[in-house]
Amino acid sequence: MSDVILIVGAGPGMGAAIGRRFAREGFKVALAGRTLSKVQDLAADISGAKGFACDATDESSVKALFDAVKKDMGEPNVVVFNASGRVRASILDIEVEDFEKAWQISCLGGFIVGRDAARIMTPEGKGTILFTGATASVKSYANSAGFAVGKFGLRALSFSMAREFGPKGIHVAHVVIDGGIRADHRTDYRQHDPENPDKWLDPDAIADNYWMLHAQHRSSWTAEIDVRPWVENF
Repeated sequence: MSDVILIVGAGPGMGAAIGRRFAREGFKVALAGRTLSKVQDLAADISGAKGFACDATDESSVKALFDAVKKDMGEPNVVVFNASGRVRASILDIEVEDFEKAWQISCLGGFIVGRDAARIMTPEGKGTILFTGATASVKSYANSAGFAVGKFGLRALSFSMAREFGPKGIHVAHVVIDGGIRADHRTDYRQHDPENPDKWLDPDAIADNYWMLHAQHRSSWTAEIDVRPWVENF
């Protein structure tokens, strides 16, 4: 039976790149997002991929996603949570509804997806769950509370799950993406920003790290890595 990776929050940058990387290793690739047509377009460019609609903040939607992936492709043994909610504004200007929505996407969605992934992997005693973080996972800048709170919470979730499920054979890890990402891998990085070509992360290079985490031997599992361009200050 083929290995299956499920990427929740798949877009044309990182999500698609992770899908391509795992497809090269023979995985069936399930790409999930809020808009079915968008993930179907991404899936059309990846061998063995299929798009699925899902609202990660809705428990019933996530359950339906896992059921559909199992039916069409098999149970995923790698699950990547890649969704983010962002509000960039002063604390004085953020409305409760906007703050709550950003937290729900970044953190609550990660909990629901991570929990349901762990529920199917625990009986098997193996699997990989990866959470995509950001600079805001570890640094809360001014005007970033609407993003950082959700990302801080997602990081806390990842470490809690790593400690609980690592001894049960499931590798849980958090990836801090420290920098901006080129949205389209097909554009030469030197053309993306001619004046600052090296400041952008290449999504395919990021995806190599996701594969590395999955492929790690269990005697040396990593709970967190951070990746950034070589010119990035940190």
